[in-house]
Amino acid sequence: MTYKTTGTCAQHINFDIEDGKLHNVQFIGGCMGNLKAISRLIEGMPIEEAVSKLEGLDCKGRGTSCSDQLTKAIKEALNS
Repeated sequence: MTYKTTGTCAQHINFDIEDGKLHNVQFIGGCMGNLKAISRLIEGMPIEEAVSKLEGLDCKGRGTSCSDQLTKAIKEALNS
């Protein structure tokens, strides 16, 4: 899935959900070192765990962050 982010430096997030787990998470734009680290840390993580750890994180008072946007993308993917 490709998700267009809002309110963050990253413009898009690409990811797959297989058997309830996250795979191939890739942020396009943003703080690449940090976002690559997040992608590696959550590779193969159950989606519920990823959402509980990342949801609601804020970056620079924007009310969201790249990791929070990923949780929104996951929820959108589950609802479609």
